[in-house]
Amino acid sequence: MLKKISSLLEYEEQYQQSISSPEKFWAEVAESFLWKKKWSNVFSGGFEKVDYKWFEGAQLNITENCIDRHLDSFGNKTAIIWEPNNPSEPNRIISYNELHKEVCRFSNSLMKLGVTKGDTVCIYMPMIPELAIAMLACARIGAIHSIVFGGFSAQSIAGRVQDAECKWMITADGCYRGDKQLHLKNIVDEALEQCPSIQKSIVFNRSNFPVTMKEGRDVWWNDVVKDCSTNHDAVSMEAEDPLFILYTSGSTGKPKGVLHTTAGYMVYAAYTFLNVFQYNTEDIYWCTADIGWITGHSYIVYGPLLNGATTLMYEGVPQFPDWGRWWNVIDKYGVNIFYTAPTAIRSLEAQGLKFLEGKNLSSLRVLGSVGEPINEEAWEWYHKNIGKEKCPIVDTWWQTETGGILISPLAGITPTKPSFATLPLPGVEPVLVDANGNELTEKVAEGNLCIKKSWPGQARTIYKDHEKFIQTYFTTYKGKYFTGDGCRRDEDGYYRITGRADDVIKVSGHRIGTAEVENAINESPSVVESAVVGYPHDIKGNAIMAFVILKSNATASDEILKKEISETVTRIIGPIARPEKIVFVSGLPKTRSGKIMRRILRKIAEGEPDKVGDVTTLLNPEVVEEIKGKVSR
Repeated sequence: MLKKISSLLEYEEQYQQSISSPEKFWAEVAESFLWKKKWSNVFSGGFEKVDYKWFEGAQLNITENCIDRHLDSFGNKTAIIWEPNNPSEPNRIISYNELHKEVCRFSNSLMKLGVTKGDTVCIYMPMIPELAIAMLACARIGAIHSIVFGGFSAQSIAGRVQDAECKWMITADGCYRGDKQLHLKNIVDEALEQCPSIQKSIVFNRSNFPVTMKEGRDVWWNDVVKDCSTNHDAVSMEAEDPLFILYTSGSTGKPKGVLHTTAGYMVYAAYTFLNVFQYNTEDIYWCTADIGWITGHSYIVYGPLLNGATTLMYEGVPQFPDWGRWWNVIDKYGVNIFYTAPTAIRSLEAQGLKFLEGKNLSSLRVLGSVGEPINEEAWEWYHKNIGKEKCPIVDTWWQTETGGILISPLAGITPTKPSFATLPLPGVEPVLVDANGNELTEKVAEGNLCIKKSWPGQARTIYKDHEKFIQTYFTTYKGKYFTGDGCRRDEDGYYRITGRADDVIKVSGHRIGTAEVENAINESPSVVESAVVGYPHDIKGNAIMAFVILKSNATASDEILKKEISETVTRIIGPIARPEKIVFVSGLPKTRSGKIMRRILRKIAEGEPDKVGDVTTLLNPEVVEEIKGKVSR
């Protein structure tokens, strides 16, 4: 098994080795895994031609490393704890032995249907163990999984199926999220009307919802697995064979099919999980993300299972049946490591402390944050009320394209600062550059965040469009991977993400990052969450409009609250960053993964509400009309 970094000195030594001798460093890390054939080359290529490869010549199967190699030592250990949406429904505890049997059985089922190595399989399922089993079975037979979050529209599914050229669909009849029914099979049926490439659709019966099964195409999961063996010899994969495609939305254009390959992703996901969270053998680990996003791929399934961890899958939402549900789950299972998003933390904070009454939470040892920069107020609330001021918070920065965490504290090792992602992980060489691509070499600096050299978990391409991959990530700053994020480095060499580089507002010639203004607004005692955008201004060029969600106990008049927010921003950043307009709203338009869709807010602020585009895939499309109405007044 992998060896864990155990001190700040050891981190510094490993980091220096990883930068000066990256091939030697990653070869030593990779020795911990099970290989069918060792590599002939640790690394080749680079960013100049965007042709980098890791562990070339090696042969392996990632599922043998996730499951098979653990069976002799701890086959009876719990691999997956499944907590259903409804707390009155029985949970499921799945051991490594049981997971192995189910993955092998479903692998045989897929092969019986004709799925072969290199085929692409779309998976559109709720957060149930069968989702993890399906993705692992695909990997075991060499099929490429393309998971779509079980909440996207038929149109979104169809676009992804068509782009990835999927031949197979795996779905479920439906599920509950909170008290809402989601009829997944019906949505898939609508999507597949546009997808003649799909040969078979496998349907798992999760909720006994009525469905229509199309003859010749649709088959029930239980019928397919019936009589299939629970033994399966994993297919041998080349190191650079594709493992999965995952679609990520940009501010313009259709979603990009980010492609990750097998060996480098495996090594990096395992290494970062172990070290960032400082995982111990008996820990119960819970990441609240959905497997439909990269966080779920890397830090619910692959990273934990590669380390022989116990990973918790939760089907529901934070507020069902009430806002104390997550704290009940932590106490129920004795969760030691808890990893969630700032959006969720702020939502929980907005409910006050009443839902924490009677909750123990003493099992918690490490807290994590993922998905966006966490503002200081949310960090402090999380640290004090959930971590009881004894749990380190790992504020992790990474992307779908990076495959795993790039900048983060190591829990209990790296001294932390609220809202700072702190230091790069071994093998990661961040640089800040100015608009002309010049590296900012002084210790304290602010610019655009790039990565200088490849790391094993890095995406290899955009599916079927390598030129777009090069144009998107490697042409802005030649020879560097451009993350698209603005960043500040402080006197300790710590990195703080200041927001998307394209989310910079130029007010009277001053560049102001949206995340910086939002962080300041969120410091106001009456504010739960905010989003800011720029809009044209006759004198300043651009001005700032802030959309703000207030706490339920905010009783002062709108004018007093707006003054309070303006004064807070002025105090924290300066008068230049003070919003010209503040709009109080009940919610912000968010994707299913919790990201705020600022482009929608920008169009509304710019006086073009009819150009916001399709909002049907949002988590809360109804707020868009509310916001339009308030801004037009």
